[in-house]
Amino acid sequence: MKILFISDVYFPRVNGVSTSIRTFAKQMQAMGHEVHLIAPDYGVATEDEAWIKRIPARTIYFDPEDRLMRYGAALKLLSELRDENYDLIHIHTPFVAHYLGLKLARLLDLPCLETYHTFFEDYMHHYLPWVPRQIARKLAIGVSRRQCNAVSAVIAPSHPMLEALRGYGVKSSAEVIPTGLQEKSFEPSDGAGFREKYGIAANRPVALFVGRVAHEKNIDFLLRMSVELRRQQPDMLLVVAGEGPAQKHLQQLSEQLALGDNIKFIGYLDRNTELNACYQSADVFVFASKTETQGLVLLEAMAQGTPVVALAELGTQSILIEGEGAMIATEDERLFAAKVFTLFSNPAKREKLGQAAREYAAKRWTSQVQAERMLQFYQRVQSRSAFQALNMDKLTTRNG
Repeated sequence: MKILFISDVYFPRVNGVSTSIRTFAKQMQAMGHEVHLIAPDYGVATEDEAWIKRIPARTIYFDPEDRLMRYGAALKLLSELRDENYDLIHIHTPFVAHYLGLKLARLLDLPCLETYHTFFEDYMHHYLPWVPRQIARKLAIGVSRRQCNAVSAVIAPSHPMLEALRGYGVKSSAEVIPTGLQEKSFEPSDGAGFREKYGIAANRPVALFVGRVAHEKNIDFLLRMSVELRRQQPDMLLVVAGEGPAQKHLQQLSEQLALGDNIKFIGYLDRNTELNACYQSADVFVFASKTETQGLVLLEAMAQGTPVVALAELGTQSILIEGEGAMIATEDERLFAAKVFTLFSNPAKREKLGQAAREYAAKRWTSQVQAERMLQFYQRVQSRSAFQALNMDKLTTRNG
């Protein structure tokens, strides 16, 4: 097949959508399919630009990490895109990419589907703080419903996310297809070397968070949990790997909580050279987000044999199984800290849970399995679109 992805974000912008796009594209390309991507130009070339059509973009004043593609500039590619003879269009984000994808699908007469990557219902108010929370929530639900009903089909990364969309009134055909893990997620890594590089003692108990440092990730809770954990494990260290709009707030909160030497912010890490080692260096991976549509970082940690303590909310419910590499916690700082301390203080249990994590990730969450499911769904959407077009032609002929 020949597929056109369209997204408002991609590397060098680091987030789950960028990771998902790269994972599916690379796996499909390895299976002999052709994938192209339309994405914003950040002014920085990445290592894999050959299959990407970069569009001039402008910055966003309230979110300087992101860019908005110039719609008119993208439409100038129409002739070039028509010559490519794509089989379908796959939209990955709900901003310029959504409306551009719909427009191109009409002009090129192609089926158009969209992955709903982000739980905007619990997300919007962080980025529109001047809008009352309930109004922002209703706005997010209404926009999500209209956008999902405007495409041929919808992909949700988890069953709870699909249930939420159905609750919004989304009627489009839909399938649950999570992002899988690439083979490199399972490659051996040097956790000890990572600790040495970042000045972390070899025997120090480390709890790790990896992800965008954003308000909706509920990292505040992890800091408060660390205060409780420190009572039981005075030398514990919470490592936060990532960057984002909540960085300054979290640094201020860590000072207010007097975490001092018990927290380390290390910024973004290169996925190809450092991220595996970061996961492997930790004793426990901790996660408290309640807005994830999937939670890919949980699986990445498991692939490196790092046991997880996390809330099972929304999309993470589809990943986390008690005992299968994870301990499921509630949003209670003391109870969450107690689970982390159990793993800190019991190396045998930690090792056993870590081995279960690696086996679980390898058995159920590889990128090849998920890419095969995606391609099968593409074929069903394409066949249904062709059938509908044939019936429309028959109806037109009969009425004519």
